Amino acid sequence: MALSDQDIDALKGISTATITTILLKKGLRNIWMRGAKPLLPGQPRIAGPAFTLRFVPAREDLATPASWASPISTRAAIEDMPPGCVVVADAMGVTDAGIFGDILCARMVKRGVAALVTDGVMRDVDGVLGTGLPVWCNGYAAPPSVAGLTFVAWQQPVGCGGVAVFPDDMIVVDQDGAVIVPKDMVEILLTEGPEQEQVEAWIMSEVEKGVPLPGLYPMNEETQQRYKNS
Repeated sequence: MALSDQDIDALKGISTATITTILLKKGLRNIWMRGAKPLLPGQPRIAGPAFTLRFVPAREDLATPASWASPISTRAAIEDMPPGCVVVADAMGVTDAGIFGDILCARMVKRGVAALVTDGVMRDVDGVLGTGLPVWCNGYAAPPSVAGLTFVAWQQPVGCGGVAVFPDDMIVVDQDGAVIVPKDMVEILLTEGPEQEQVEAWIMSEVEKGVPLPGLYPMNEETQQRYKNS
């Protein structure tokens, strides 16, 4: 079942650091995508369902400029992207071929895509930034995708930055990177995440008052009682 706009907004209020801590306690250790860094510092925290793209190594008979007009192409995939999705592109960590440039990113903005996340790199960076599409990636390179990659599928399970991502997993991105929240774990995050954020904000206020860390972080019983009474 699709999450409500209110649920999406609630996830936007939970940092990726908090999400990784909560899910670590639930046994999920590998949810942070390696190499996916904000292309522009200060991008807002964004949450949305994953729309996956998959690249494989370039093969000379397939990875050609002519492939851009194929029914199996990044262009065709973009026309399937629903508003509010977070595109997750598995580029296998390849850093010498840019998977998207300004024109494709501009079209994603028109489609209502919330953000793009990849373990690969971008090209036409000035133009991409000009589109306003929030991007998390592993850098940038001038050569096009077909210089190192072949696009093969969308909306299939992928491995991005060493993390298994399934279509419609929830993605949250902020200045610490990109994390996945499995669909059946979203309710746990919505329940525990806001409280965890409040607890840490209170702890930070205590630190600013000069309170020593032992017994404060993590909180002992006495500190927990002070928090509840605050």
